[in-house]
Amino acid sequence: MVATGESVDPSAEVLIEAAAAFGLLSSPPRLHIVWALAQGECDVSGLAERVGGALPAVSQHLAKLKLAGLVRSRREGRRVVYLIDNEDVVATVQVLIGRLSERMGRSEGRARGLGA
Repeated sequence: MVATGESVDPSAEVLIEAAAAFGLLSSPPRLHIVWALAQGECDVSGLAERVGGALPAVSQHLAKLKLAGLVRSRREGRRVVYLIDNEDVVATVQVLIGRLSERMGRSEGRARGLGA
């Protein structure tokens, strides 16, 4: 794709923020946590069970995602519930994972067809 004269490059600050978000999401467990929270809010024990991680590790991932402004938390009595705080990042994650899932599903179907 060739850049046109109408396109304006993003500022350095925007690129830095985007790179930081992508850097955080380059960890499969953190990406899974964001995916899970996109389906609905959850506490740390529920997330640990869903993503198959140890409670302390999931807590650390949540702390990093919270610092970056991707998730936030609220207290419900003694329980802390986490939810998405950046819908743009969630939309990007959902599109990417959806397309990769479709592509991998088609690849698996072709591979099964070859074995028949």
